[in-house]
Amino acid sequence: MGIFARLAVLIKSNLNDLISRAEDPEKMLNQVVVEMESQLVEAKKQVAVSIADEKRLAKQAEQELANAAEWERRAMLAVKAGDDTLAKEALTRKKEHDGLAATYKDQWTKQKASVDQLKTALRLLNSKIEEAKRKKNVLIARKKRAEAQQAIYNTMNNLNNVSAFDTFDRMAQKIDKLEAEAEATTELHEQYSGDTLKQRFDQLEATAGADDELTALKRKMGVAPPEPPKAPPQQVRVDGQAGPKIEAPAPEMSKAEQDELAAALAELEAEEQKEQARMKR
Repeated sequence: MGIFARLAVLIKSNLNDLISRAEDPEKMLNQVVVEMESQLVEAKKQVAVSIADEKRLAKQAEQELANAAEWERRAMLAVKAGDDTLAKEALTRKKEHDGLAATYKDQWTKQKASVDQLKTALRLLNSKIEEAKRKKNVLIARKKRAEAQQAIYNTMNNLNNVSAFDTFDRMAQKIDKLEAEAEATTELHEQYSGDTLKQRFDQLEATAGADDELTALKRKMGVAPPEPPKAPPQQVRVDGQAGPKIEAPAPEMSKAEQDELAAALAELEAEEQKEQARMKR
């Protein structure tokens, strides 16, 4: 079984174990992702070894071709020297190296195809793990949302308990009773403490508005004389001299009032500058 097949079995078994075991899903998802990443590192190492073997086979094939070419050169040299026997031996050695070169080349071709497949599988595995990470975050968010909903439901269920509301209503009635008793005690204390003046003024304030409303209603119905017109404001003469009436100018503000007005204007101006600066941003 290859490294990727073992990894697939591991992922499947971990996910099945996650579903079947009653444990914290968040912790289990994190653990599964950690194991996936660990297996991905091992898979990368295996692919790296396969790539190294491919390169080694390619170099061996090139070396055997170079050796075959060298023995061919030696055979030519023997022919030039008139030694056919030596030339045949050199050609025999050349043939051996040609055979080894062909073998290495065939192995290199197969190894290269295997490496290409491993690279594709490694990229696919990496994509699957990244997708699992994203799904893990979504699953954890769903788990937390479900826990929050369950907590709210449990709280509402506890609040729906009849005994709890009965206790609440009973305490409210008890407080209403205490307030009524306190008001009654205060009223009795005022009546028997000799503080009748305050009671008379309270009664006067309570009935004053009713008298005014009754007078206004009679005037509206025409059974009472209308409200007399208001007198115009009198103008003040200056220096008691005869002549046209001149209104007295408004009294000048004191130094403290002027300072207070200046401070208020400065504060208002500062607030307007801050608002303008905020709007420019």
